[in-house]
Amino acid sequence: MKKEQNQRRLMDYFSTIEDPRVERTRKHELSDILSIAICAIICGADGWTQVEEFAQCKEEWFKSFLSLPNGIPSHDTFGRVFSSLKPDSFEQCFLEWVNALAQKSEGRLIAIDGKTMRRSVDYASEKAAVHMVNAWCDTNKMVIGQIATETKSNEITAIPKLLELIDLDGAVVTTDAMGCQKEIANAVIENDGDYILQLKANQTGLHKNAVTLFDECIDDNVYNIQYTVASETDGGHGRVEERTLRAVSNVGFLNSEKKNWVGLKSLICVEAKRSIGDETSVEKRYYISSLTCKNPQDLLKYIRGHWGVENSLHWCLDISFADDERRIRKGYGAENFARLSRIALNLLKQQTKHKVGIKTRRLCCGWNEQYLYRVLTQQNKGL
Repeated sequence: MKKEQNQRRLMDYFSTIEDPRVERTRKHELSDILSIAICAIICGADGWTQVEEFAQCKEEWFKSFLSLPNGIPSHDTFGRVFSSLKPDSFEQCFLEWVNALAQKSEGRLIAIDGKTMRRSVDYASEKAAVHMVNAWCDTNKMVIGQIATETKSNEITAIPKLLELIDLDGAVVTTDAMGCQKEIANAVIENDGDYILQLKANQTGLHKNAVTLFDECIDDNVYNIQYTVASETDGGHGRVEERTLRAVSNVGFLNSEKKNWVGLKSLICVEAKRSIGDETSVEKRYYISSLTCKNPQDLLKYIRGHWGVENSLHWCLDISFADDERRIRKGYGAENFARLSRIALNLLKQQTKHKVGIKTRRLCCGWNEQYLYRVLTQQNKGL
């Protein structure tokens, strides 16, 4: 695989990863192991045995650009290396690669959400399932950062650490209700971003005030409160959903909350009315934001866009990468395989001219080495 002129190869960004092995026991280059693993997972491998089998089938192709001093590594070698590879070192290289690949734009949406790898739980060792907190950039359709915790409840402490790793300058960060914490709002503002955080009863006083404001004062036209409105309608397969956003920036209790919530400028309510046949349901969701309410359509776009982390990332990881079915449990193996999967997904997502799903793109990479090369080198072309 020849290096493109004036362009760094994917593996150039991972060349500084610290090798966890003792030097005298190294029979295979770490760069070869990483390259094979990434290629195999792009092409559909879901475990170390499948990674080895793929490499054996493609050995002549790999020999054309890898050193392979002792042939193809065994699945045990892949397992040992990735179970010992320090995630922090791997993540730093991942971030360097993503920052070079992703286009930075003002107002880009970064959605933060967590996902548990259910089969990574190890009852024998009393080890909880690995829970990955992901940063999804909706603008670039890429995972731009991730950090592992042992339980979902630890998202509260993990999210500020993740926010410190990624570039938030000019970005808008969204989270679900678990991420509605003063420390997280502060971390976003300190890193030059803005936030929209879903508000639920975990912030009792502020949530109660928001419900009173929108459901009583505004609905009943009390105090003549000024607010902005945006709406949208979509649907399909017999479902119609209407969403109406109302946003307020100037109310007394909001001003008093600003000393507790860094950057707080507005409260938001989104009413979602869903109709399926003769049945209609209504749900109201509340948010706080460091953005003003001057552009309510943008606020609605960001709130709607947050679910891209579920639809474009978590759904793909479950359906196309069988994330919940993988039984890798030793050391850092589950976390590092998850990171390899996200590298593969980022590469596949960039092939926008090939109008098929991620699962089919993975198959095409396995069938067609030229197409796999284009995915690896980010030549944005179809078959």
